[in-house]
Amino acid sequence: MANTPQAKKRARQNERRFAVNKARRSRIRTYLRRVEEAIASGDQAAAAEALKVAQPELMRGVTKGVFHKNTASRKVSRLSARVKAIGA
Repeated sequence: MANTPQAKKRARQNERRFAVNKARRSRIRTYLRRVEEAIASGDQAAAAEALKVAQPELMRGVTKGVFHKNTASRKVSRLSARVKAIGA
């Protein structure tokens, strides 16, 4: 357990950051799930629209330090390829 005042403060800060990051990660997953559901339904227009909304959220997660840049780019790339494949 934290003994020094600074260690106690860091523990409090870590709890707050954890809560914020958890909420942000959950929000991003919700957007990704909406894209997945649109792809599963076979509606390309809805899937493209959901992807268009999800992409900025995912990249915002990168700037906030929740996801690595390459991870977010990989997710966007794979989802956009799947959205394009619906029409083919």
